[in-house]
Amino acid sequence: MKILLAFDFDNTIIDDNSDTWIVRCAPEKKLPIELQDSYEKGFWTEFMGRVFQYLGDEGVREDEMKRTVTSMPFTPGMVELLNFISKNKDKFDCIIISDSNSVFIDWILEAASFHDVFDKVFTNPAAFDGSGHLTVKNYHAHSCNRCPKNLCKNVVLVEFIDKQLQQGVNYTQIVYVGDGGNDLCPVTFLKKNDVAMPRKGYALQKTLSRMSQNLEPMECCVVAWSSGVEIISHLQFLIKE
Repeated sequence: MKILLAFDFDNTIIDDNSDTWIVRCAPEKKLPIELQDSYEKGFWTEFMGRVFQYLGDEGVREDEMKRTVTSMPFTPGMVELLNFISKNKDKFDCIIISDSNSVFIDWILEAASFHDVFDKVFTNPAAFDGSGHLTVKNYHAHSCNRCPKNLCKNVVLVEFIDKQLQQGVNYTQIVYVGDGGNDLCPVTFLKKNDVAMPRKGYALQKTLSRMSQNLEPMECCVVAWSSGVEIISHLQFLIKE
């Protein structure tokens, strides 16, 4: 019987947003105004598709993008946390559910030798096409009206848990580690025994604390963190219980 650890990626595992970080590759490290203004709420993946198209048109190649992405810092204490999980894989299964893309996440995990920590990565699929442009597709379609149209993290989490159950894997509890607004949906699915771990000072933590003040608290336990080392302490407490 294992604990399932579900992680967001941007601003959780890494200490920035990989999609905005890649703009460092653009001429003068910024996007043209008309491209910046083309973003529509809920359609981030389509916007990033246009950003990657622009970078490719400007002659930005794969190796330059890879150098830039892999220079992103990990969040404080995250390297220690991932090493801790790696040493305790008999107690934890570990997944990523992210609105980034498969190429960026692969690059970062590979550069730091953290691929083996994660059993599965759910994110928008990306690949370089014949002309060297990075292309990205929506992860899935769903009917949740709270989430961006390309990804409902709750749907992903529930489907993964159901699939595992069909294969005889039943988790004692779920620990969800995230920071952003799109992490709220999966957190509302968590049950009494589960743990939501929002990053202090970020959107998810602010929303959860507002909800508890409005007397609509989560069913699960909420433990805020600012360093991965605090998450280690809580996981150590859970596996001792």
